[in-house]
Amino acid sequence: MKKEYENKSSIFNRKSKEYLDKKEALTSFFLNKEYVPMTQKHIANLLNVPKEERDMLNHILEELELEAIVCVDDSKRYIPFERTNLVKGVYQAKSEKFGFVLLENSDDIYIPANLNLHSMNGDLVIAAITKQNSGTKSKEGKIVKILKRNTTKVVGRFMKSKNFGFVEAIDKKIGDIYIPKKYAANVKNGQIVEIELLKYATESSKAEGRILSIVSSGNTVKSEIEALYKSFGLDKLEVFNDAVQHELNGIPDTVSTQDKIGREDRTNRRVYTIDGDDAKDLDDGVFVEKINDNKYILSVYIADVSHYVKDASALDEEALTRGTSVYIPGTVLPMLPRKLSNGICSLNENVERLSLAIDLQIDGKGNVTDSNIFKTVIKVTKRMTYDKVFKVIENTDEEVNNEYKPYIADILVMKELAILLNNKRREIGSINFDIPDTKVVLDDKGNVIGIEPYNKTIANDIIEEFMLAANMAVAKTFFFLELPFIYRIHEKPDEEKLRDLNEILGNYKKRVTGLSNVQPKVLAKILDEFDSEEEKRVVSTFMLRTLKLAKYSSECDGHFGLAAKYYCHFTSPIRRYPDLFIHRVISEYLASNYMLSEESIQKYTIQANKYAISSSEAEKQATTIERDFDDLYKVIYMQDYINESFTAVISSITSFGMFVKLENTVEGLIPFNNMPDDDYYEFDETKRILVGKRKGRVFKIGEHLTVKLVKCDVKLKEIDFMLE
Repeated sequence: MKKEYENKSSIFNRKSKEYLDKKEALTSFFLNKEYVPMTQKHIANLLNVPKEERDMLNHILEELELEAIVCVDDSKRYIPFERTNLVKGVYQAKSEKFGFVLLENSDDIYIPANLNLHSMNGDLVIAAITKQNSGTKSKEGKIVKILKRNTTKVVGRFMKSKNFGFVEAIDKKIGDIYIPKKYAANVKNGQIVEIELLKYATESSKAEGRILSIVSSGNTVKSEIEALYKSFGLDKLEVFNDAVQHELNGIPDTVSTQDKIGREDRTNRRVYTIDGDDAKDLDDGVFVEKINDNKYILSVYIADVSHYVKDASALDEEALTRGTSVYIPGTVLPMLPRKLSNGICSLNENVERLSLAIDLQIDGKGNVTDSNIFKTVIKVTKRMTYDKVFKVIENTDEEVNNEYKPYIADILVMKELAILLNNKRREIGSINFDIPDTKVVLDDKGNVIGIEPYNKTIANDIIEEFMLAANMAVAKTFFFLELPFIYRIHEKPDEEKLRDLNEILGNYKKRVTGLSNVQPKVLAKILDEFDSEEEKRVVSTFMLRTLKLAKYSSECDGHFGLAAKYYCHFTSPIRRYPDLFIHRVISEYLASNYMLSEESIQKYTIQANKYAISSSEAEKQATTIERDFDDLYKVIYMQDYINESFTAVISSITSFGMFVKLENTVEGLIPFNNMPDDDYYEFDETKRILVGKRKGRVFKIGEHLTVKLVKCDVKLKEIDFMLE
């Protein structure tokens, strides 16, 4: 054995070698097929590492463990990671009861809370797979080691005791944190505080921390909003760092003559933006020319953000770190500074802007027959809003018709093409879910004055269909060019989840067929068969839960929900990093006479793999933040309606009660103790129904009920109803 390593025995004595050379040599040492597991002391002795370089050896070993080159067993021996059945990933807590280890190139691993080693959200961990479910790709496991902690500070409510205190984290996935008396001076019971973690939880002890600052009083609605805001670290996203600010100083407020070189001038052509009334980051413009009944030219113009945000710049690094803009009621935490997002990159009316554009030729059946991607300079003709475009289409407002009179004919052609594209998507099996988003209405002081569904109209559909068409065409083009890219993918659902969906559908005498190779058209057809919009919404919600989450990938694996072989996110580079990244690839491809260098291909390949993962995680976090704020505002709003009655629909049934949803999208629980006391109800897990044992009454998903609001817990963001 020793003979095999003689040629490496002096690698740490070569004073002229850099740290990375030593690390590379040690990596080769571990990957040698003759290597046998040994302790750090044995490694140092075998390789003749001088005492003065033992610290460097220790540091390299720690890095190799973090990089999953080696792992350490119970006897403190280093084992090549590839020889184990272990995996490295990031732990994502879903609740106090379970979480997942997220892997780069494989399905996530389900981790029960009792097997997570008290990991916290974002921790880098090593896990062992304990169960592979037959017939599906789902895996279960346990965490065997926490490599690196991600959480160092926590925001929560301080609860005071005589000799100590503890903090209940705002994030309910984090357990209580013990606060010694010496670290809690002058803090009042119930106040919201920020703490620094000093010790992490173990099997025998709680996490321990010290209070850094008081966030809010903890006894007002405003303080609860502040607490949630601070707990997600959103206060840190309000400003951009000095390096970014310095780069912003060099970015112009207007398009220069130099910027226009090599671009097609379309400033004299019609271009329209259609957005919400309060939108300020306008990153897409459109125009449709109808040649004849069998030919349309759709032009989609996207803000050329990559012209201003260069690879590896401070702006780029910050955009990558943020990954996406975060939208919460009353404000936006932007991915890019407002000088870009609301200024030079925003396609504002009647000013010159740089654009990365695509022309799509579409036939009378909705097929894209040709496309061309190019760089251009544009000047938006009219900044339109969804509300006014809808009124024009419906011809319901004379004042709006007068304002939009020069553009009405163009709007009607856009409507015509949008319907054509939608019909084509439905024909190939694209699933149109009918689940309205929540709209939180605030007054000028930030008080919630309304919760209502955000209902989309044909005006929204116009932009949605045009963006989908552009995204599909761009993805298809670059897939066949075989260039590095980030795609938006949506994998097929697991058979196990489809079986669960069939239990729900059984209540409506419907069923998904071909579970082993289900096609999106099957699911789309089921939704189309519902006459009741309410039932369709309920089933849409369950169907959506059945499907996997869409994510970003460097591989073009198709989008199940859209029934699309090729799909990417190209149309929102102001607010999504993957869009910005592929703009950079496209721009260099166009600028280099349609030929990327090998060096660029290698660089973009590495980046695409890395950025797809980080962007998917950023999107998940943004979704969690936005959902939590919506939930908080819903509870705050509903407090004024305690003891009032509502019509609701059963949205879910569990072993502890029924969830019901109101027309305004507010959802709450009817726990069993709020059910009629003249019967005892059992949960049929197979059929997802409740059955009264004495009177036989059955409650099923989608059923309409009259309920009374009895409880709104702002701290827990929970709403309880009782059955009337």
